[in-house]
Amino acid sequence: MRVVITKNYDEMSKWAAHFVAKKILDANPTAEKPFKLGCPTGSSPLGMYKELIRLNKAGVISFKNVITFNMDEYVGLPEEHPESYHSFMWNNFFNFIDIKKENVHILNGNAPDLLVECDHYEQMIEDAGGIDLFMGGIGPDGHIAFNEPGSSLTSKTRVKTLTTNTLQANCRFFDNDIRKVPKQALTVGVGTVMSAKEIIILCSGHTKARALKHAIENGVNHMWTVSMLQMHQHGNIVCDEECCCDLNVSTYQYFKDKQRIEGLVEHFADMFE
Repeated sequence: MRVVITKNYDEMSKWAAHFVAKKILDANPTAEKPFKLGCPTGSSPLGMYKELIRLNKAGVISFKNVITFNMDEYVGLPEEHPESYHSFMWNNFFNFIDIKKENVHILNGNAPDLLVECDHYEQMIEDAGGIDLFMGGIGPDGHIAFNEPGSSLTSKTRVKTLTTNTLQANCRFFDNDIRKVPKQALTVGVGTVMSAKEIIILCSGHTKARALKHAIENGVNHMWTVSMLQMHQHGNIVCDEECCCDLNVSTYQYFKDKQRIEGLVEHFADMFE
């Protein structure tokens, strides 16, 4: 596992965006061989998306030959609802880049048969040849996508009932009224994410510090589903200093020394300046 510690949210976002951009450029995708990108929602990736938009408008990268698969979507929320993940992605990313609409894939939380929808989504990912790079965030309880504590570490795309902690965390987007937050979501599974060729997880702020500690320092545990990243051959976590407050000093120093020797932060942060 690679762990990159940046100064703050802005530097984390910039580093992650440049990392993603380089992966796309190195792949040199074509219509016949597109790059497959897994996309998250939430506050963590907003800065990364903003920088990717800048790079796209500057002509550094193109998304014309990129296919995206989003991590999740609420059940029963209309796609046009401002808090649906369809709206989130188009309002914060897709509307501002040169991606083709037919290359965007987001789970349908209003499908007549949710189980069929989940199976179909997994099949689309498989038919596309798998995800090249899955981007993601971490919940305060260590969940990735909506794979909350107790989720199977080999799980695939499915319907998930959301915990009270998740409902409380997300009610800020619904007028701080927990009753308005959908109680279920469709989500890719831990196994779906782990099947990607490479993964990058963003982690920022003191509220995610405990989750980061479990992801890095403790063993693989289904109660902290992000910990499964330890088992991935090409797993990356990029975080900020504030998020590292619960790490052991030796752990923190190990990764800081490693990235200093390899020049990781400077390399990606300044790559497209």
